[in-house]
Amino acid sequence: MSGRPILTAAETRTAEDAVFATGVSVEELMERAGQAVAEAVWRYAGAAPTLVLCGPGNGGDGYVIARALADKGVKVRVAASGEPRTDAAQAMRARWTGPIEALAEADPAPILVDALFGTGLARPLDAVIIGPLERLAKAARQRIAVDLPSGIGTDDGALLGATIDYEMTVALGNLKPAHRLQPAVASMGRIVVADIGLNAVSQLVEIARPHLPAPGASDHKYTRGLVVVAEGAMPGAAMLSAMAAQRAGAGYVVLAGEGLGGPAAMVRRGDPLATVLADDRVGAVVIGPGLGRTNAGALLLDAALASGRRLVLDADALVLLAERGLPLAGIPILTPHEGEFARLFVDLPGTRIDRARAAAAKAQAVVVLKGPDTVIATPDGRAAIAPPAPGWLASAGTGDVLAGAIGACLARGLEPFEAAQAGVWLQAEAARIAGPGLIADDLIPALQTALVACG
Repeated sequence: MSGRPILTAAETRTAEDAVFATGVSVEELMERAGQAVAEAVWRYAGAAPTLVLCGPGNGGDGYVIARALADKGVKVRVAASGEPRTDAAQAMRARWTGPIEALAEADPAPILVDALFGTGLARPLDAVIIGPLERLAKAARQRIAVDLPSGIGTDDGALLGATIDYEMTVALGNLKPAHRLQPAVASMGRIVVADIGLNAVSQLVEIARPHLPAPGASDHKYTRGLVVVAEGAMPGAAMLSAMAAQRAGAGYVVLAGEGLGGPAAMVRRGDPLATVLADDRVGAVVIGPGLGRTNAGALLLDAALASGRRLVLDADALVLLAERGLPLAGIPILTPHEGEFARLFVDLPGTRIDRARAAAAKAQAVVVLKGPDTVIATPDGRAAIAPPAPGWLASAGTGDVLAGAIGACLARGLEPFEAAQAGVWLQAEAARIAGPGLIADDLIPALQTALVACG
């Protein structure tokens, strides 16, 4: 389960330098990029009249795109914000035989290709760029960004001036953090990656569909994973987690508490939690959903922490944990949303990825920083970002479902980092299956369908 690498601006430059070291010239790599983008534009927008915006840096790609589209018979115009700064970009400008208009004076076209900046922008756009860009974008029928929309911070996804929604973004070589971080990703439309020959390795990856094969002939309920879910003050939340663990593939789920109800297959134990967790077959413990923040909840958390079992800590367990300090024994999985994260890890600086990594190192845990751009980080610096999940996951109880799904993946033997990624993927896919208007309960049967896709 290895997702696509995600490269920062600096890592992208390193990957390009490695290509240049093999004898490939800057002009050749720029030609590859432009031709790849032109092919994507052609496939997406067809032969409609197109305006390509070229800047002083990324503009070299833009001139190649314009030439390649013209070779396909597209009526292309070029508008530039200034003269190219590099020798390679100047060479590509020289190969473009059509006229070049000033950005501020250009007339719009049905298709707009934004090649003004791209990767590496770290400062707000100037007003002399924002005005014409927004005017031309508003008048276009389809807007396509090259690598990144102009005005997007590569490494943090920050908005640096322009407010434009694109229908497609063509990432060059690899994904960048902004392709998966909010608020940037919401403006990019469909994101496609153009292969330009970069061989990149990164500690940051995109969460991919996990490989979770169906049980074989030699499997039984315990080899599939025994999950214990601790029930506290609000039994309904723990029930959601337990049912999610069942549908996410666990062979045996025990709901440890004194509540009633639930499916017939749900095993209930009213024994003390420490007694339930003494069973060596326990593969994962989920504690926190509906736990409560009273002394009774704290005692249950103490029992879980002392058990030596693989833990998924969520919701109230995280609030209680914030009061007793870090790090923890073993490598548990913590699943905070932003509010819980802020209580556990005060004033961590940097991007969302930086903060998740710092938190994981501090807690010596796998941290799942939940949100529309969920980030998972490990103590050793590895991290993963989820593709955009359906917005309708913003509903009470969906985090309880996620905790149960992660618990099932952990109990079946996946390492914590892989289990967290698998659970996040399953929850997002279940949400897509359930559709808009879902409540957390709707995710439970959809998890079974999502699991089928992982076999």
